[in-house]
Amino acid sequence: MLLLSDDAGQFNILLHALCWIRAERPLLQLIALTQENQQDLDNVLSKFWELYRELKEYKKAATIKQKEFLEKEFDTLVSTKTSFHSVNLCLAKLAQNKKELLVVLQHPVIPLHNNTSEQDIRAAVIKRKISGGTRSDDGRIARDTFLCLVRTCKKLGLSFYDFILDGVSNSNLIPPLGELVRLKYLAQVP
Repeated sequence: MLLLSDDAGQFNILLHALCWIRAERPLLQLIALTQENQQDLDNVLSKFWELYRELKEYKKAATIKQKEFLEKEFDTLVSTKTSFHSVNLCLAKLAQNKKELLVVLQHPVIPLHNNTSEQDIRAAVIKRKISGGTRSDDGRIARDTFLCLVRTCKKLGLSFYDFILDGVSNSNLIPPLGELVRLKYLAQVP
């Protein structure tokens, strides 16, 4: 069981992977005071995204040789010393998160970022902001359950209406969602 997150401590359970987009954010928040600092920051960001692109390529055709190369590239990136102390601190944090950032080397099927997951909950967040949330825990559970079912059906290319109709009518023409998710995952594993 794998959990991909943005490095919030409460998610550091199971097999934990970190989002590369979130890992870059501390670097983006830095303000360079000198031209040399800006150049150091730009160089580190460039290397960061080059490594990200190489990881995306690795996901398409994973090899042991490429895995070893990418681990060395990561080590080279995080061991970079610059004149910008804040960049060095960010690189040290990336080094601490090496295991979680490079989970993809053992499991190429996992995504490198959690943007898709965040998009999945966006509708619930917007609804909560507009209406102030649900009135009861039962309402929250019902909303979350149906939102999860809708998004899962959409990702599987299955009509939510057909799924609900199948369940309500006891037709059982559609396999359980858990089985469909498992089959889709197995189809993606090299």
